[in-house]
Amino acid sequence: MGFFNRLKESLSKTRQGLVEKIENLITGRQVIDESLYEELEEALIGADVGVETSLELMETLRRRVKEQKLRDPARLKPLLQELITDELGTGDSSLNRGGPPTVILVVGVNGVGKTTTIGKLAYYYKTRGERVLLGAADTFRAAAIDQLEIWGRRVGVDVIKHREGSDPAAVAYDALQAARARKMDMLIIDTAGRLHTKSNLMEELKKIRRVLGRELSGAPHEVLLVLDATTGQNAISQARLFSEATGVTGIVLTKLDGTARGGVIIGIRRMLNIPVKFIGIGEGVEDLQPFNPQEFAAALFD
Repeated sequence: MGFFNRLKESLSKTRQGLVEKIENLITGRQVIDESLYEELEEALIGADVGVETSLELMETLRRRVKEQKLRDPARLKPLLQELITDELGTGDSSLNRGGPPTVILVVGVNGVGKTTTIGKLAYYYKTRGERVLLGAADTFRAAAIDQLEIWGRRVGVDVIKHREGSDPAAVAYDALQAARARKMDMLIIDTAGRLHTKSNLMEELKKIRRVLGRELSGAPHEVLLVLDATTGQNAISQARLFSEATGVTGIVLTKLDGTARGGVIIGIRRMLNIPVKFIGIGEGVEDLQPFNPQEFAAALFD
């Protein structure tokens, strides 16, 4: 099964919660009126698109309907697909490159699949001919270092590590020196899962950034925030606070296959203007892929 078909399958719950509701609202309606707009708005909010984003989408929809002089409610579904594609399509989803090596700092709260995401990222770039090194800067838990090493062996990349309890910034420093000495194309650094409300842990992330930037101009070239799609609107509050503290440059949205809340991806783009760079749709090593907004919208509405 190709990735597009797997994406369609993974979005089935979100499709039921959003697209099928839209279809049900439109079917049998004779006119486009205010009550229809209100019900469509409720469907968007119910799919975790977010209140503010849903209101703005409906305002745009009203304007387009008026401009195009539409009368048939059936025309609203393709128009909504177009609007959602436009929302998702702003911004560049490709990675910022620099160095060498390109340095990617991966952040997020506990339980979002951060270390697993790093392993899959390493696999993705290694299979495309890149030389990848991993840095185990989550030193709070020995299990985190072990998990990253397991992923490293699985995908065939080395891991730079220190002992549990070591200074994460020191790990990041050594990993960068090793990546330069070995002429790596990419260095991906794991960090401790942390609550976005813990200011001392956020300060630690800032220290890691300072150390990397001092040693290599422009580093880290990406700060990727891993978010769990099943958390819905809470993912947006996480993204906002992490962005303020660490300058998040891109989102990796995981677990889209297990939720009806996939609409949160639209709210993230509208509310925060942070590009979604990768999406995860399953447990397999190949189930993390670059985000393609047109493909996502087509899979959602197909």
